[in-house]
Amino acid sequence: MSTTLTGAPVSPGRAAGPAVTMPDPVPEPRTTRVGSADVEAAVEHLAAAARAVRDELTERAGRATGTAADLLAVTAAMAADPGLTADAERRIRTDRLTAERAIWDAARAAVRQLEKMGPPLSERARDVRDVRDRIVAELIGVRPPGVPQSDVPFVLVAEDLAPADTASLDPEVVVGVVTSSGGPTSHTAILARALGIPAVVAVRGARDIIDGETVLLDGGAGVVVRDPDPDTVAAAQQKVTSRRRFDGTGRTADGTRVELLANVADPAGAQAAIEASAEGVGLFRTEFCFLGRSAEPGMSEQVAAYRQVLSAFPGRKVVVRTLDAGADKPLPFVTSDGEPNPALGVRGLRTASSRPGVLDRQLQAIARAAEAENAEVWVMAPMVSTAEETAEFVAACARHGLDTAGVMIEVPAAALRSSAVFAHAAFGSLGTNDLIQYTMAADRVLGELAALSSPWQPAVLELVRTTCRGAAEHDRPVGVCGEAAADATLAPVLVGLGVRSLSMTPRALADVAAVLGRVSDAECVELAELALGQDDPIAARQAVRDRIRPVLTDLGL
Repeated sequence: MSTTLTGAPVSPGRAAGPAVTMPDPVPEPRTTRVGSADVEAAVEHLAAAARAVRDELTERAGRATGTAADLLAVTAAMAADPGLTADAERRIRTDRLTAERAIWDAARAAVRQLEKMGPPLSERARDVRDVRDRIVAELIGVRPPGVPQSDVPFVLVAEDLAPADTASLDPEVVVGVVTSSGGPTSHTAILARALGIPAVVAVRGARDIIDGETVLLDGGAGVVVRDPDPDTVAAAQQKVTSRRRFDGTGRTADGTRVELLANVADPAGAQAAIEASAEGVGLFRTEFCFLGRSAEPGMSEQVAAYRQVLSAFPGRKVVVRTLDAGADKPLPFVTSDGEPNPALGVRGLRTASSRPGVLDRQLQAIARAAEAENAEVWVMAPMVSTAEETAEFVAACARHGLDTAGVMIEVPAAALRSSAVFAHAAFGSLGTNDLIQYTMAADRVLGELAALSSPWQPAVLELVRTTCRGAAEHDRPVGVCGEAAADATLAPVLVGLGVRSLSMTPRALADVAAVLGRVSDAECVELAELALGQDDPIAARQAVRDRIRPVLTDLGL
């Protein structure tokens, strides 16, 4: 008999297949000690294992693209973190612990420290545990943690997935993901969307699913069905084999233009955007030039890197975001250690106050790259809170000949004072991931807070509308480049609130375009009012889905 479980919908689409659960975690090593003559050998054994894990993750990062590549690179760097391995080496030398016990204890100390700091740095605790398990597995000679292999397509069921695991998923084999924890903006959710794998997270009862049983999931509705009927399974599996295409022009049913752009994190991501017929780039993340380094990249290196992306979009818009360092992306040459609450600390544009040269040189590099290519280059700053910050950033861009300068709206203060902000900014882009986090005061990776960490929160939607109204006073365009833009059901609501461009993972373009093409601009406004009239995100989402259910059903969403 079928049983229906509910969770947070994070990556749309329907999928069905046998469940495969993640393997048991690497066991905690016993507290044993080595002889004094074996201490240095244990230290070297640890160093070699850390290098092996780092090299393996780095190789996988090289094969990945976009956000997946970024996350794998960060995890690889964590495997070789001198702080983590140095603490473990100290424990070997001082306490004569085995290498596996030493790295386990060192990781536990690091996790405790991260968890005290709060989000978003606390999110890195999961990554530290993942690296720990991989190093321990290398040390004791067992299979490392990770996604099981299978000869047939399956639905992966887990408590949560480390970024290194999620980034390596093969959509041809892993047709769906179900987790018992996590939230709509967790790494698992973001990467599942990027890979086009239907996913539902924070599913109550997911821990009871066993290997081999048939499950069906609807990543758009947030539903997981255990033991579904055969006809429903066949229909879901048929949908997996067919993919729609985007024709390259986003518009509503009555012809209102809505730019459909791609989020790009590196040159490989630019190619994926081109192949998906993106109209341009709504978010070009420049962190790939900076992550995993101990020193700032040189001018020529930055220019060459930016040109690789700009050259792929001649005559089309590319919105370049300046370096978003800090919080969960610390950089030794930009950020400081020891902030008590990094999520509310010196990050994004705020780092320019302490390291103005880094921003100035990046703007110079962007300007040189723009001069050498034919893309329509816009530039925006992350983590802007005030009109004063906006004016200073716009002036800095102007000094380098970058005339179209805008800001990310991620902080509620900027949304509430959007009219003053857009008196200076040429455009705005809503970063919904952080806007949700700061509006709802909710850690995005906690399954218990998944309902709070939703772009369907009426308070978040109200801030979107407020931002668009403030921008309209100055005839400034507003887009969305956060994960909310990839939600095909939410897209018409955002358009109804005043958003005129949506930037997303390339895989989501076709579905978003298909839904927008079936509703008129007036209907988008009605859907926005319908969502805003609800008391909670679940009701808001359900009300909109009910109103456009024939469209969603016909499109298989």
